[in-house]
Amino acid sequence: MILALGCGALIAVQSRINGELGARLHDGIAAAVISFGIGLVVLAVLTPMIAPARQGLTGVRDALRAGHLRWWHLVGGACGALLVVSQGVSVPVLGVAVFSVAIVAGQSISGLAVDRFGLGPTGRHPLTVPRVIGALVTVGAVLVAVSNQITRPSLLALAVLPSVAGVGTAWQQAMNGRVRHYAGMALPAAFINFLAGTVALLIAFAVEVALRGWPTGGLPHEPWLYLGGILGVFFIAVSASVVRFTGVLLLSLGTIAGQLVAAAVIDFLAPAHAGGPSAMTLVGIVLTLIAVGIAAVPSRHRS
Repeated sequence: MILALGCGALIAVQSRINGELGARLHDGIAAAVISFGIGLVVLAVLTPMIAPARQGLTGVRDALRAGHLRWWHLVGGACGALLVVSQGVSVPVLGVAVFSVAIVAGQSISGLAVDRFGLGPTGRHPLTVPRVIGALVTVGAVLVAVSNQITRPSLLALAVLPSVAGVGTAWQQAMNGRVRHYAGMALPAAFINFLAGTVALLIAFAVEVALRGWPTGGLPHEPWLYLGGILGVFFIAVSASVVRFTGVLLLSLGTIAGQLVAAAVIDFLAPAHAGGPSAMTLVGIVLTLIAVGIAAVPSRHRS
């Protein structure tokens, strides 16, 4: 759970970095391509250098041939690509805190479904009352967090994007956990995740360029704006390892707690264009943390 909390903090920091990169480029998809592309390059260099990682890729190939893995288990990175795009598009306007609360709602609901149907490596988990209540409270927390934007429908609509990305995040964690099981270590699972995500982003970017032309912003010179992909490598590798012990929902709850606390601190210390977190945003964060505590109540039965 400590590792899960750390993963959540990484997401919050990555969100600010990719959000700022998207604002500088005037293009959230271009920022996502850069972020995912850097992560893929790092993994493409590391994976062939480590013998167990090479063997892990062979294990994934054998699992595919034997039918233990399906092709759709390997495309979890596409959901990660959606998350990074939503960072570049939403964070500059919403701020990290509101963005994080919106992700939480989708992640909690999706985590319930993923665990209930046994899509993750730990099998099926029952729909207990605390889990359902916790997921529903997170949805209410989003409504509270964005309530001060009720007169600005465009911002409310923008909050839908990270909510959808949150739905995909839980599914991504489940798929990466399955791939990691057959790979034997996290590095090959992370490489496959970033490969799938980069391909999806390049297709989306090509369509965008065909319709709108190249991004109008130039590449920034600050090195820290290109660290989002490195943080993503750590997040994917650690979460793929942890999920086989915790299940998808409990991993999500840990990352949620770390993400929200870090997001509030980031928005206080370095506010986005929307300014620091409002009082209602802070109330939404507190409600979400309460929901995490409710949903984390252990179940006596397992299906």
